[in-house]
Amino acid sequence: MAKHASSSSKRFFKLAGMTASIATKSVASSIRHFNADETQKNAARSQLFQDIGLQIADTLGEMKGAVMKVGQIASQYKDIFPPEVAKAIAKLQRQAPAMPFTAIQQQVEKELGKPLADIFSSFETEPFAAASIGQVHRAVLPNGQAVVVKVQYPGVDLACESDLKQVRLALRLMGVLKIDRKLQQQLFHEIQDSLSAELNYEIEAQNLTVFKTFHEKLDAQIIIPTVYPDYSSRRVLTLSLEQGESIETASTWPIETRNQIGRRLIRALGQEMFFLKRFHCDPHPGNFAFRPDGSVIIYDYGSVKTLSNEITQHFKALVNAARQSNIPQLEQQLLALHAIVETDKFPHELYLQWIEILLRPLNTEYDFAKNSAHHDGMQLLKASLKYWDVFKPSPDTLMVNRTISGQYWNLIHLKVHDNLSEVFEELLPIQNNL
Repeated sequence: MAKHASSSSKRFFKLAGMTASIATKSVASSIRHFNADETQKNAARSQLFQDIGLQIADTLGEMKGAVMKVGQIASQYKDIFPPEVAKAIAKLQRQAPAMPFTAIQQQVEKELGKPLADIFSSFETEPFAAASIGQVHRAVLPNGQAVVVKVQYPGVDLACESDLKQVRLALRLMGVLKIDRKLQQQLFHEIQDSLSAELNYEIEAQNLTVFKTFHEKLDAQIIIPTVYPDYSSRRVLTLSLEQGESIETASTWPIETRNQIGRRLIRALGQEMFFLKRFHCDPHPGNFAFRPDGSVIIYDYGSVKTLSNEITQHFKALVNAARQSNIPQLEQQLLALHAIVETDKFPHELYLQWIEILLRPLNTEYDFAKNSAHHDGMQLLKASLKYWDVFKPSPDTLMVNRTISGQYWNLIHLKVHDNLSEVFEELLPIQNNL
């Protein structure tokens, strides 16, 4: 078991040591390859980024709390990192050694105010899931109800602010982050907001209740765990045990079941975005489970994004403009969403080709296993790169893009082969008034 850096001073020095080491490696590499040709410099840069990525992953993986959570979030934004760094820190999605049970027991008893044996009729000492800010144990309530208990690691909330500053400094060194300072600030502000919400299990309990009520009225086969407030607090969250199979297992089921699940995932996301205007924005496959009857279980509503009416309308108008190939209107919506810097700079023909690629999975008979849109997009990217300074990552679109692309890859893993145009039209009826 990894040794956990718990005190603020230990955490600071561990992170500061990582930052200093990265700086030293970067300077040494620059000096060593100062007179090298371009090929040698590129190879050296690739090796440097690989070493940096492994060091970040190893350091953050040993530490609970904000640093590991930042690493996990960062690994989901693969496009802002060099591929060598993204690959190394992607393992933080899975790497989360468990905390000793004595610390977990103390946390539960402190939060709920009673000895563990007086609260639950049984409580498994081994966690069945461990994450960045907490771990999950199976338990049974006195009335016999099987539950899962999510327990936040002691002291993790106190370390967040200093952790974030140190990780941001480390990631900025020598171009490890490929985005400008302003967007870095926006990204880390979003991470801070996300962390603050995830560290408060009372907020997640509210989210679970809201989304459960919302989905139950629309589709009984979207299953969200029930909160037990008498056994929950700011740092302990007790939920009904809702069991299902992993995405790997579901991908072996009959195509009719896989398509049913795919439609359910897309419909649920669209309903959250465009009707509830709040959506589950952590599409990692581990946050979903599936049943052979096509049911979808959604876990972990700690990460939720709220969309304003204004932003929602811009998204609807953007999709509508794309479906009608109305490029001037599409650019106006991109401007409103702060996703482009100016209009009339990106060729209309390239816009049309991107529209076809991006809408293809939603309005044609599409084989997600073959993933033609992604492959064609990679080819079209080469022709588009010289105009790429027209576009910019937007804080208004960042979480939406991440969530939609995450669900797209979930459908790829499920090997869905379906025509989703009915679902698309149901969620966003085309408006012929452009």
